[in-house]
Formats: sequence, C-alpha cells, structure tokens
Amino acid sequence: MPPTAVARTSALRLTLASPLYRGATVALFLSGLGFSAAAPQIASFLVNNLGASLTQAGLFYLTNLTAPVAGYLVGARSDRTGARLGLLRACAVAGFAGWVGIAFSIHLWMPYVISAVVLGFAGAATSQLFALLHDELKAHPDPGNDGVVAIVRMALTGGWVVGPVAGSFLAAQTSLRAMLVATAVCTLVQLVPLAGFRTPPAAITKESVAQGPGLRAMLPLLAFTALYVLVYAGEPVKYAYLPLYMNGERGFPSGLSGAIIGIQPLVELAIMPVVVVVARRVAMMKLMVVGAAFGVAANICFATTGTAAGLFAGQILMGGVWGIFAALGIIVAQRLLPTAVATASAIFLSSTALASALGGAAAGIAADSIGLPLVFVVPAAFGLLAVIGLSVMARSPAHRGSIS
Repeated sequence: MPPTAVARTSALRLTLASPLYRGATVALFLSGLGFSAAAPQIASFLVNNLGASLTQAGLFYLTNLTAPVAGYLVGARSDRTGARLGLLRACAVAGFAGWVGIAFSIHLWMPYVISAVVLGFAGAATSQLFALLHDELKAHPDPGNDGVVAIVRMALTGGWVVGPVAGSFLAAQTSLRAMLVATAVCTLVQLVPLAGFRTPPAAITKESVAQGPGLRAMLPLLAFTALYVLVYAGEPVKYAYLPLYMNGERGFPSGLSGAIIGIQPLVELAIMPVVVVVARRVAMMKLMVVGAAFGVAANICFATTGTAAGLFAGQILMGGVWGIFAALGIIVAQRLLPTAVATASAIFLSSTALASALGGAAAGIAADSIGLPLVFVVPAAFGLLAVIGLSVMARSPAHRGSIS
C-alpha cells in the first residue's frame, strides 16, 4: 500500500477510536455549518428586515474586531485553569444566545451590539476545542496525530462548504430569521458530540499551575499570526470583488461563476490529507511559504487573466493555499507557544477578523482608484510580504525544532 494511504488510514482509525476525536470532528462540522450559513445572509437580513443601508450593512463586519480580544481572554483563562471543556460550553451557549438575539432583533443597533459583545466570545469555542484536542494528542503521542488534526480541521471546512448552500435554501423556504435561529441551534448542538467526554483531572492540575506567557515568549506566535493575516486578507477581497468581476464586467453565466467559486473548497479538502503526509518530510514552515506563494500567484491570475480558465487556475491555487494553512496552521501556532496552547489557538483562529478588516479596507480604497480586476494586486502584495516573512521564520534556527 502507498505511504499516503497508510498515513490516512492510521489517522482515520485514531479519529474513530477516540470519543474526543470523533466528537470534535462532528462538533466542528456543525460549527462551520451554522456560521457559514449565516455569514452570506446577515447583510440581507440587516437590509431587508431591519432597514439598514448598504453602508450600514457593510459596517456590521467590523463588529468581528472584538473577537481577537475575547479569544485572548478566554484562551488565557483556559491556560491558567485548565477548564477547557467548561469554557467551550460557555462559549457555545453564548453563541446560541447571540444568534437567537440577532434573529429576533427589532432595532438596527441590536445585531451590532450582540455581535460585538456576545458573538466575539462565541468564536472562542473553536479555539478551546483545538486546545482540548492538543491536550489529548499530547497525552497519547502517535505518528498519526497530525493527521487527526487535519481530519478534524477538514470537518470544519466541510461545514463551510455545505453551510452557504443550506443557509440560502432555508432562508428561501422559510425566512432569514428562521435561518438565523437554525444557526443558533447548530452552535449549541455542537456540544452534543462532546457530551460523554470528561477532562482528565491530571491535565487540569498541570495546566492550573501554568503561568501566563510573557510578551517575549509570544513574539514568534504573534509574528506568525501577523503573516497569516497578510495571507488571509485576500479572502474578503476575493469574495467581495470576484463575483462582481465575473458577473458584471466579464458577463459569465451564473453556473460558470458558481463553479469557479466552488472549486476552491473542493481542492482544499482534497489536498489536506496529502499536506499532512508531505509535512512529515518537509518542514511545516517551508510548506507555509509555498502556500503563501500560491496565494500571490492566485491573485495575479485574478488580476491579469480575464478568462474563465485563468480564474479557475486562481481558485485552484487558492485551494492549495487553504489546504496547507488549514491543515497545518493551528499545529504551527500551538507549537510556537507550547506552554499556553489555548492562548495560541485563540490568537491564531481569531486573527481572521483582523485579516478581513485589513483586506476589506485596503481593497475598498484601491477599488476606487484602480478598479477591477487590478484590485487583486493588493492581496497579491500582502501575500508577497507574507512569503518573505515566512521564509525568514523558516530559516530561523530558533523555530526549526518547533515547526519541523
């Protein structure tokens, strides 16, 4: 049997054999399903149900900027107390309450306040789950452990593939408010697969005596996260402007546009297991450099080709970007701050809010001056900076041991 097949089977067996690994896989699929169902519909809800202007609806996404702060607070407490499972449950309940509150909002200000204050903490549930997963993997070392992380992460990606279609269908068949209630239910139901798991007392004792990491210890993680932000900043640009470019300026049929958008997550899911196998032979940070370079190439395709084939090529390259970063990003982040994995997970996973704000703001300014499709030069430039920064980290002797 080929080596790749052996690695995949081993990781799959490990996942199926553990109640936590199985539960985490299902929980993250439900989490991704619920959030991605609401994400494309929230602007329509604000405009159609609460009378927001397009500008006001766009500003809603700035409420996500509280997520990194909330994530850090939750992660730091988790590392001090070891109460990962309890905090995960609290965050999931907060998410349920937040989405129900938005669904039944009657004033325009209500979703903004709820999202900034409540949903910021709800997003920390995912980082707590990855920290819990890290503890269990560390207690049961196995060569296939990185593959387990990839499988669990693939479940989150799978939820993001299904969610937008499911959310659009549910909203069309019922209402936007009903769809938001369904998102709340998914956020809460993610706790069900984890109902039988209990945190080992020894793990709690060990973590409870750990001291919070100092700024110097966090610098490698913060540098890596900042470079990840530069890579991720292209995503809001792509989702905002690529459909406008395809449907408006190029006049592509809706089926062709949908196929171009939909190819990325399929490529991502397909290559994630392969990435884990390759990472056993090539240092993880070197693969991150390759992934960031794929992002630069993808945005150049968007900016210069102007053909369906060129845009397909760009999206396939983007699938490579996120196949690499989705499979390995959380692993690298935790290894860069091994004494506080919940804090590391929270900082890394919540950084997408900063990336969305950076990419959206920069592209919004550039779009007025250089237009479509040259606006994609902006994320290409961000990605080039990330390639340089990740290359420096990959060559640093201080990081080679933790990210090999």
